[in-house]
Amino acid sequence: MKRIIPFFVLAAVVGLSSCEDLERELITDITGQQLIRSYDYTLNRLNSIYTDVPAGYLQIDGAMTASATDEAEHTLETSNVQKFNNGSWNAIDIPDNGWVNFYRGVRKANQFLVATDSVNLDQYRLDPTPAAQTTYQNRLNDIRRWKYEARFLRAYFYFELIKRYGGVPLFTKALTINDNFADVKRSSLAECISFITAECDSAARNLPVTYAATDLGRATRGAALSLKSRVLLYAASDLFNTSSWAGGYTNLDLVTLPAGDRTARWKAAADAAKAVIDLAGTGYALHNNYRNLFITNSYTLPEIIFARRNSASNEFERANYPIGYDLGNSGTTPSQNLVDAYEMSNGTRFDWNNPTHAANPYANRDPRLGLNIILNNTTYKGRPVEAWIGGRDGQGVVNATRTGYYLKKYVNENLNLLLNNTSVYSWNIFRLAEIFLNYAEALNEYSPGHADIKTYVDRVRARTGVALPALSAGLSQAEMRERIRNERRVELAFEDHRGWDVRRWMIGPQTLGAPLLGVEITRRADGTFQYKPVEVEKRVFEPKMYLYPIPQGELNASKGLVQNPGW
Repeated sequence: MKRIIPFFVLAAVVGLSSCEDLERELITDITGQQLIRSYDYTLNRLNSIYTDVPAGYLQIDGAMTASATDEAEHTLETSNVQKFNNGSWNAIDIPDNGWVNFYRGVRKANQFLVATDSVNLDQYRLDPTPAAQTTYQNRLNDIRRWKYEARFLRAYFYFELIKRYGGVPLFTKALTINDNFADVKRSSLAECISFITAECDSAARNLPVTYAATDLGRATRGAALSLKSRVLLYAASDLFNTSSWAGGYTNLDLVTLPAGDRTARWKAAADAAKAVIDLAGTGYALHNNYRNLFITNSYTLPEIIFARRNSASNEFERANYPIGYDLGNSGTTPSQNLVDAYEMSNGTRFDWNNPTHAANPYANRDPRLGLNIILNNTTYKGRPVEAWIGGRDGQGVVNATRTGYYLKKYVNENLNLLLNNTSVYSWNIFRLAEIFLNYAEALNEYSPGHADIKTYVDRVRARTGVALPALSAGLSQAEMRERIRNERRVELAFEDHRGWDVRRWMIGPQTLGAPLLGVEITRRADGTFQYKPVEVEKRVFEPKMYLYPIPQGELNASKGLVQNPGW
């Protein structure tokens, strides 16, 4: 009988002797032993692990994850991202294949951790000269630090797995082909969270607060503490503490945490976020230009705690420039659902039933609306955007936006695609504004009315260039909860938070399952516009979709695995 090996186990057991097959860019004419004994190649192997940190530009079949949420609609209706919206995904067909991608990163990290002890530094160790001994000590310190970078990355990959699947198999060492993998089982959710947070603590104790310019972009103490903040925020949230959505599922320890003191979990989440805020010597601060956070090498900016560095490209611009611009393909088009969430500039809610608001819906709004989303008749790349019916960028043009909007965030409008201009920028994984909102959310659940809650939400709102009014004093816990959730929605839009936030808050039916809205724009004879909200697409959400299904191929290969509720 043919032996079937599940992918995640196969990835974990591939031995160092097979590195030639997996890391072709790192070896050509050297042996596996030479590879693991080389200081330079070991550094390259570490850098290779960083490449498995996802960049969310075109993450799902050319689309952002935003298009699988109420943030946006992807213009190309044949993209696999649409399966999330129409409910046609399943254990055989999962458009976002996190299981394979993140276990590949885990495997690489585990193999790296085994190999680092084999690096040969005898050239310097045996040389008594001061210069050689200095180099020897520096390289020993580098190798020690590299291990904690790899452990942080492995913890990050495991977090990406548990937010999709709940408890997953934990591999903390490189396995061999002789290990019994047919009965591999999922660890409990509590075990996974405990492992991740312990790794974050260990990494934080051993990673530097900052790096020299030549090493910018590597994992820092702040990155490790930020991951802990996010993990504990999820661990305290409703999804992992409520079993009602799981129906008659009998393996609840895989998808929920043990019954316990929720207040203590929220306190742990608040404390973890505050640890990042209080981290001395980092220079972290909210950046004074919100737009530049997303169209620069952002890992150099004071707000960015950890980012994925990327090479020069214009692929994202080609995918997302408005259809009427040279080589534009519309791509991710923001929804009216999201647009309506941006407040008026005086801090009140936008309301279509208000005649003044409806007549000029983009006037006097939260400045982040125009910084994240391209609005009708605003200047973009030297001309007004014509998103109205019959306009150069509006309905009537093939592949024009169906929502009446185009994406601005992360898109560099300064590129001339006809000249093949490119730019280098980074995908932000952790930034200080998220940590402020993590802290405020957890503190509001743990200690409602605490002065820090309003303070840190207001700091996000008071950023230079945004400058929204402070929240009203005396908000109830429920009122503050809604303001914090809305602040996350608009501040972190298109940064791959929304789909996970609404899942952990367990508001999937009213968000991911609600109709996606757009706006119909009509240009009057006098050059003014009429705006009418319209339904663009019906969306599907079922309780089982709070988690992804374990891929069916993995279940077939390992009888010890258990499927998630409802799948």
